[in-house]
Amino acid sequence: MMSKNGHNNPTFIDDSAVSDKATKRYSLELAEKGGKPAAVVAKDNGYDYNPYDNREVEHPTTNSETLFHLLKGSLGTGILAMPNAFRNAGYITGTIGTIIIGFICTYCIHQLVKAEYELCRRKKVPSMSYPIVAENALLEGPSFFHKFAPYISHVVNTFLLIYQLGCCCVYVVFVASNIKSIADFYLDEPVDVRLCMVIILLPLIFINWVRNLKYLAPFSTIANAITMVSFGIICYYIFREPFTTEDKVAAAPFSSFPLFFGTVLFALEAIGIILPLENEMKTPKNFGGSCGVLNVAMVLIVFLYSGMGLFGYLNYGAEVEGSITLNLPSKDILAQCVKGMLAFAIYITHGLACYVAIDITWNDYIVEKLSTQRSKLFWEYVVRTSMVLVTFLLAVAIPNLELFISLFGALCLSALGLAFPALIQICTHWYHREGIAKVWLLVSNCVLIIVGILGLVIGTSTSLTEIIATF
Repeated sequence: MMSKNGHNNPTFIDDSAVSDKATKRYSLELAEKGGKPAAVVAKDNGYDYNPYDNREVEHPTTNSETLFHLLKGSLGTGILAMPNAFRNAGYITGTIGTIIIGFICTYCIHQLVKAEYELCRRKKVPSMSYPIVAENALLEGPSFFHKFAPYISHVVNTFLLIYQLGCCCVYVVFVASNIKSIADFYLDEPVDVRLCMVIILLPLIFINWVRNLKYLAPFSTIANAITMVSFGIICYYIFREPFTTEDKVAAAPFSSFPLFFGTVLFALEAIGIILPLENEMKTPKNFGGSCGVLNVAMVLIVFLYSGMGLFGYLNYGAEVEGSITLNLPSKDILAQCVKGMLAFAIYITHGLACYVAIDITWNDYIVEKLSTQRSKLFWEYVVRTSMVLVTFLLAVAIPNLELFISLFGALCLSALGLAFPALIQICTHWYHREGIAKVWLLVSNCVLIIVGILGLVIGTSTSLTEIIATF
């Protein structure tokens, strides 16, 4: 789950000391632990100000807890789409590509965290959210970027909003597709997947009417347990028969690689939860480093995703579906149970995923324009219902899981996970690097920006072309 940010599960921290516009903070993961917003109180220690020493967190998380939250935020519907991603890349290209993309994503996350620390030190505030980091970075960079600083936070928010809505669309399509797969086995006539979406719509609206994360957190806990059990059963089906590379493509044509790129980005990136998790740590210094929480988590995530993608593709080949659950034998009761359990787990956590999109829209752009408390409550429910209807209508229009995942991965995460962190790094250190260090700063980050832009443009256009051709 993203958070103002990311997957899968982002949060914002009030940085009114840095920006006139306070950005509200939301943390899906920390809500499960009953966490409350950290007090953002800056203590003036002069030039030696250390943001880590000035963070006042009511319920700080340990290294192991942060690792668990990061793993949980990255493991979701994306991992079930990895075999399909490997179909678009080939089993050799897919394995190498996943590792390379994982390395680049990890590097960019490190850059973002370091930039946040440096900006917090200069501004003498304990923490910042992603949009506020971007705004202050542009103000620290070349004068050319200063005029864009007031708008960059809205750009980041827009990408975060689109990504979160995209995740919700994926949730709707995933749940409906798995319900259809189960229903088709027991009914004489195939069920239209759109009918399944209509059936689940009304309870989905009620779930998203829950206004307090405290009441949504138990659903996430239940879903996590169900997901772990389901993944174990899926692995049983994958590994119960010998693998073969016959009729499997080692390196697919480049024309389908953008679909692979978008899917892997969607699956791997949890950019939205990075800063909130680091900000809530008891020992935030341990988040980075060669053996820090981030590197350990990303190594495990890349290993799991590569394994699921590789062996899932070798097992099912060209017949692999947008979610590997749809390839499980329809006659097996155990397989039907897995589909039903995962559909239920994703369904009950839709409110957590949509909560972020609702918070961005409501708290940052709408609530300040309303006057009376009564009108605020009414319009909040209107916004919540509208968000669900938007994701529902998009899912009805394009009920294709693999294309949705690839589209939103390429469109949003190429920017949020690659291009923006690189731009932030350049601007943050523009006047503080000289010589070879400044050349490396420019070259390395410009390459990342180019990769991000190419991924966004080519990946999005390829996905849209496939969507048009399919529907």
